[in-house]
Amino acid sequence: MTRARTTRQGAAVQAALASSGGFRSAQDVYAELRHRGEAVGLTTVYRHLSALAGSGALDVLHTPEGETLYRQCGSGHHHHLVCRRCGRTVEVEGREIERWTQRVATEQGFSEVDHTVEIFGTCADCAAAG
Repeated sequence: MTRARTTRQGAAVQAALASSGGFRSAQDVYAELRHRGEAVGLTTVYRHLSALAGSGALDVLHTPEGETLYRQCGSGHHHHLVCRRCGRTVEVEGREIERWTQRVATEQGFSEVDHTVEIFGTCADCAAAG
């Protein structure tokens, strides 16, 4: 795993993510930092998000629209259940997914396998709202 350098900009990126609690795009983080008066470029935001995600400090979510979103990581390896309407995200364990991944990798002669799983649907609150 790579380790993000601790810089003023890196600390600002982490603070912006910590203050939101939810998933945010690089552009959202950049806009918040600019709003706070931070002198940081969009490329720098992307670089820090990538390094933090690579170190395991951030969860990364790829939406069906192709956007990449980030948030501070809650716990060890997990998957996400995401509401398409409001964006509510629930961390879920996937023991069956873990077993299936390992079985398929072994059958195909692969090792050091990694994966991400995001499940999209509509949460109960949004479904009730119609």
